[in-house]
Amino acid sequence: MSGAHRPVLYGDTTRWGLIHADALTLLAQLPAASVDAVVTDPPYGIDFAAWDGADIRRAVAKDGERLSHGEAFARWTGVWAAEVLRVLKPGGFVVAFGSPRVVHRLACGIEDAGLELRDLLLWLHAQGVPKGRRLPGGLATALKPAFEPILLARAPFAGSVAGNVERFGTGALNIDAGRIGAAGYWPAHVALSHAPGCGETCIAECPARLIDAARPDLLPSRLFFCAKADRREREAGCEHLPRRSVQLYTGKAHPARVVRNVHPTVKPIALMRWLVKLITPPDGVVLDPFAGSGSTGIAAVLEGRQFIGVEREAQYVKVACARLAYWAHETAGEAG
Repeated sequence: MSGAHRPVLYGDTTRWGLIHADALTLLAQLPAASVDAVVTDPPYGIDFAAWDGADIRRAVAKDGERLSHGEAFARWTGVWAAEVLRVLKPGGFVVAFGSPRVVHRLACGIEDAGLELRDLLLWLHAQGVPKGRRLPGGLATALKPAFEPILLARAPFAGSVAGNVERFGTGALNIDAGRIGAAGYWPAHVALSHAPGCGETCIAECPARLIDAARPDLLPSRLFFCAKADRREREAGCEHLPRRSVQLYTGKAHPARVVRNVHPTVKPIALMRWLVKLITPPDGVVLDPFAGSGSTGIAAVLEGRQFIGVEREAQYVKVACARLAYWAHETAGEAG
């Protein structure tokens, strides 16, 4: 994005705002210590698309420097994480999704920026699609992805934890808000989803069933369950957008899909709501520097938090605005 381009702000200005800009440029313009939490699904640095690989390398490589994918991704992460640290209130938490094969680079970038790594959460969904090359004789170059790591980090707090919480409202997790099930189990750092095909009973390979089978005396499971976003959830609010054919992956095994929400990695709203509740004070401000299709913002609105999102890609801005407007209207109707 050109430096001469003036970022456009969308939203209702009271509950949510989405800025069409590059996060590496826009974050520097936000006031220090102005947000309570960051919940984000940044590019993974695995060359999924230009914005996930080539653009990252161009953004951080010095003249004539040749960086590996991992080196560039870690350095790029450090750039935005340093700005996130600046805009967070003392003790504010960061939740960032990553890819299993480069999450260590994500962790290094976040930690080198000055944030403190607190935990690694796993979203176990078992619904991924193998994306490697298939060869004769039952050979292939990749396993089926079945989980996504989620880093939990925290900005340094001022004074003691208790004093920081009292002064800024940040620094501690909202355990009661994130408790699981009717029994109110303590939230764990593993979240599960049911497998496709599960109904009133689970199919044999469902991760939820496998976990529960180990301790049938503790049914229902004490872990948070959340499936991937289905078509209806992905496209709610996007009815006025044009339908487009999108080829997410190459190869005959991955045919193109005709969709209105063209973002390739839409996170489930239920999962994002759980994360927002865990790390954001009531009435707090949630920032997502890589807003994508707006799932973090939807979660924030539904949980009564304010939301600031930044998204560089124009096609995703349109989708995010449509989805956010839809869910904000739904919550306004419920409140009325």
